[in-house]
Amino acid sequence: MHLLPDTDGQFSLPLATREPAIADAGPALPTTPQAMRGWPVDTAAPRVRMARRTIKDWPRADRPRDKLLDRGPSALSDAELLAILLHTGAPGRSALDQARAVLEACEDDWRRLAVVGAGDLCRVGGVGPAKAAQILAALEIAKRYGEREFKPGAPLRGSADVYAHFRERLAAETREHFYAVLLDNKHRKIKDVAVSQGSLTASIVHPRDVFAPVVREAAAAVIFVHNHPSGDATPSKEDIEITRRLREVGDIMGVRVLDHIIIGKGRYVSFVDDGYW
Repeated sequence: MHLLPDTDGQFSLPLATREPAIADAGPALPTTPQAMRGWPVDTAAPRVRMARRTIKDWPRADRPRDKLLDRGPSALSDAELLAILLHTGAPGRSALDQARAVLEACEDDWRRLAVVGAGDLCRVGGVGPAKAAQILAALEIAKRYGEREFKPGAPLRGSADVYAHFRERLAAETREHFYAVLLDNKHRKIKDVAVSQGSLTASIVHPRDVFAPVVREAAAAVIFVHNHPSGDATPSKEDIEITRRLREVGDIMGVRVLDHIIIGKGRYVSFVDDGYW
């Protein structure tokens, strides 16, 4: 092989002996998605997957369950408490993500969450019947814990007993509910009876429906209870009028109407104690 001098004094291979670089480079690699269609794929090449981090991979101080054990339940946010209850998340989301989604659907209001049904909870992605049941069971436990039960056979001591009994049951309701608390001749509780469920702003009460269980249980006295979903326990004109009518019917039947209690948000009004009698 002989090197030939170029015009600038450098030496290079004769043209006939130079290797055709372009000819030996093979087919050009595709540079656009359209050109890549039909391009052979190496199926033998290993695929790399990113491992999904779960709550177990988090630092101990950030894991809700360990945080509760180390610092107590009061140190946890609402979402962290609910995440412990849910226990597991869904594909692509942790239990904490799931808890945040549930709370967001209820506008971060526990009382709104307390009145939704299982069907409503199951509309949140990743929440099935099992998790919905867990949430509803925990809320019912909290509701019962908050009530101070006015048990059958217990003597009536005042309106506060009735309020404490119904407070948690009615405080979060979005419709009016009307109850009759039946008492014997010594003002001991016999039972409480749900008389009617009304609209968002009013309950539909008829004296016939109210006094039917009174007669059936041979009650000597009765206390009426209903809620105001607005949260304002102040009696309306309709409340005052229906109470007057119910007292008149009670007088005719020989049944003493002892009080009518309206439950609002965090407070109540007693017709007797607050001068509406």
